[in-house]
Amino acid sequence: MAATEHTRDGNAGGAPLLPPVSAQGYVAHDGARIWYAVYGAGPPVILLHGGLGSGEDWVEQIPALIAHGYRAIAIDSRGQGRSTRDARPFSYVLMASDVLAVMDALAIDKAAIVGWSDGAIIGLILAMRSPARIRRVFAFGGNMDLSGVQHVSPSDPFVVGLVERAASDYRRLSETPDEFKVVADAVFRMMATEPNYRAEDLATIGVPVAIVHAEHDEFITGAHSAYLARSIPHAALVVLPGVGHTAMLEQPRPFNAAMLAFLAEP
Repeated sequence: MAATEHTRDGNAGGAPLLPPVSAQGYVAHDGARIWYAVYGAGPPVILLHGGLGSGEDWVEQIPALIAHGYRAIAIDSRGQGRSTRDARPFSYVLMASDVLAVMDALAIDKAAIVGWSDGAIIGLILAMRSPARIRRVFAFGGNMDLSGVQHVSPSDPFVVGLVERAASDYRRLSETPDEFKVVADAVFRMMATEPNYRAEDLATIGVPVAIVHAEHDEFITGAHSAYLARSIPHAALVVLPGVGHTAMLEQPRPFNAAMLAFLAEP
């Protein structure tokens, strides 16, 4: 397949194995046990996956971060991957608080965030609510209000592929492997009602931000990404050509180049 051809396959297979972890474990926080893994050494970069995913979604980015002298920290959002949950509804603010709990447990005062989809939302919430803890945010494929999401049929092959892959990974990683539908329904309810931030909220963000948009994103509109970049002071808008919502797996080389360039900015 040519490097510029867009792959509409939610499974986006062929990813390499993750490198050996430097440390991993769980942090008990607010009714859940939040799993994390640390790779490499250097300035910390926290990786936040998309809805129903896990830290393994960053399999193409972690080696690149290690090679460039960063400490990559993958976190499974509550109820997803290896992390547990309680009976409360999911919320992005609650998930953002879980990230801070992991940072506290690892004695990380301040970190950069690389977030995809739901992870991008969480990263931007952290930039708004806890700017003293966040160095910068590389926010790929996220929305900050419901108008930014374009409707895609649940029967669309891309969506089916994403959900099938997520279900398989959940059964393999979770302590409750038979509860994928329960968790998926809870995640989808959250997505249907959150986030709901206004331009004036976004204008309070004072840390460096890159709003990263895939040219063929199946879920997030280009107009919304441009609006986010306009509304967040001094934010950069980065458009990745020829890829969709799973760009970091579809074409990791240009994704990693944009990520590393942003992280290296003074």
